Amino acid sequence: MVDPDGSVRQPDKYDAPLLLAGKEQHSFHVMAKPIGPSCNLDCTYCYYLAKADLADGSRSGKMSDEVLERFIRKYIQSVTAKEVVFSWQGGEPTLLGIGFFQRVVELQKKYAKPHQAIQNDLQTNGTLLDDEWCRFLRDNRFLVGLSIDGPREIHDHFRFGKKGQPSFEKVLNAAHLLHRHGVPFNTLTCIHRDNARRPLDIYRFLRRDIGSTNIQFIPIVEHRDFRSVAPQTWRTDSLPRQGEPAAQPGSPDSVVTDWSVAPDDWGYFLCKVFDEWANKDLGKVFVNHFETLVAQHLGLASQMCVYAETCGKGLAIEHDGTIFSCDHYVYPEYRIGKIDEGELRDTALSRAQVKFGYAKSETLPRQCRECDYLSDCWGECPKNRVIRTADGEPELNYLCSGLKKFFGHAIPRVERIVAEIRKHGVRPQPRM
Repeated sequence: MVDPDGSVRQPDKYDAPLLLAGKEQHSFHVMAKPIGPSCNLDCTYCYYLAKADLADGSRSGKMSDEVLERFIRKYIQSVTAKEVVFSWQGGEPTLLGIGFFQRVVELQKKYAKPHQAIQNDLQTNGTLLDDEWCRFLRDNRFLVGLSIDGPREIHDHFRFGKKGQPSFEKVLNAAHLLHRHGVPFNTLTCIHRDNARRPLDIYRFLRRDIGSTNIQFIPIVEHRDFRSVAPQTWRTDSLPRQGEPAAQPGSPDSVVTDWSVAPDDWGYFLCKVFDEWANKDLGKVFVNHFETLVAQHLGLASQMCVYAETCGKGLAIEHDGTIFSCDHYVYPEYRIGKIDEGELRDTALSRAQVKFGYAKSETLPRQCRECDYLSDCWGECPKNRVIRTADGEPELNYLCSGLKKFFGHAIPRVERIVAEIRKHGVRPQPRM
């Protein structure tokens, strides 16, 4: 192999995917940020608003038609699996208007390969959705992700407009519109320091008031310097050890932001919602953390990248065509290419990106490698590894104690669910 600097070396496992390209099917995912971090809301905990201040300051803007067409063409050409999934996020992608996404659909039809399905999903805060938007989304089979954090007083705590105006009513109206027009949608709920102790209020609201049957929960964890310091570039000797006050939110010297969820509160939240789901909604409601745990105990691959052994198959492309290793790694240090620099496949399967993916398991501390829940967790998301073990080893996940509480609580019931599935071939009916 010849490296970019001209040096010659023997190929290793990090080169393998690119060496095999063309000899087997390859599937990877690219999350598109066609409007960068631009948004009509000003959510306190948003990790992406700060991207406008990174690098050359050009993170804000709209994806040009040239970049859009190049991205769609190269993405479709590069993925050789039976399905190509386009994910449109932001910022707030609906700020681009329906016309932008009509062009998306046109270009996808132009470059579509025979016998290959093309899917679109759109993550939105919902505040700009109306009847016209919903008709377009329905007619073009977009799956929508609707961001909503729970009942009014919970949702409006952090999710407000540029002038501080609440957003709950508009998001609630968006849910009603999506239902009325028959647009399939998931709900995405951020769990942070201020709502983690109200699990059943949130879950029951999503089920009863929103009518959500596909629920995603995301723990909010951000290093205190996340606006300027990329993950894994912080000084490891400055990170607190598990159990120290600085490994919790709210401490004066905390390693995380004040709004980050407390580790044990995350475990509490998952345990309470899991019991409600397992007793009442099993087989009727998809909850991301629970479904993937069942799948993993069935011997299937994790349905969530955070619980997979390796990562690196979920790239991010910014509005200007710059490609990064991951949506949570949009920092100069993790820039791996640009859409006009060769084939997208070569970028996705590059040595740098494959090495990034393997690092997830290769950098685990001994505490993780010896943990009973290793194959359920795999150290969760690397960007959350902001603390050290009690003996000082780095790369321990900030959420570790909460995740252990959840796995210890849920796995016995999950094993019974798995046994029923294997026995009958279907999910057991929920108890009412």
